[in-house]
Amino acid sequence: MAKPRNFLFICNSNDARSQMAEGFAKTMSSGPINVYSAGAKAKKLDKYAIDVMDEVGIDISEQPTRTFSDVPVGKIDTVVTLSPDSDPLPKVKKKATQIHWPLNDPTIASGTEAEVKKAYRAVRDEIRNRVQVLLVG
Repeated sequence: MAKPRNFLFICNSNDARSQMAEGFAKTMSSGPINVYSAGAKAKKLDKYAIDVMDEVGIDISEQPTRTFSDVPVGKIDTVVTLSPDSDPLPKVKKKATQIHWPLNDPTIASGTEAEVKKAYRAVRDEIRNRVQVLLVG
């Protein structure tokens, strides 16, 4: 049996982007993987992130929000940061692959509810595409 790959998705607050990435990775994986998401701080899981993931059949409502101390960082072999700027990084294995996806933060979107959800959907769809490529590679 193949050794599981260990992924960590990071965004500042672990409330939207990294949670969506965790949901997609867990759902799309065809091989043995462990998937975590975390942030430098952990806020409450974002309602709109839950809603737009539900639209594509993925329930992230029970995923816990985490900080780095809640994740087995010593086992992580792939770290993906999802903020436009540099996210803080936990200390991971020296050989861990580090990937940066500079995605907009949908939690700061403004406008009508329809406009805000459109921003979340755009980020969700970009994350889905990137996770799909990541899992193939």
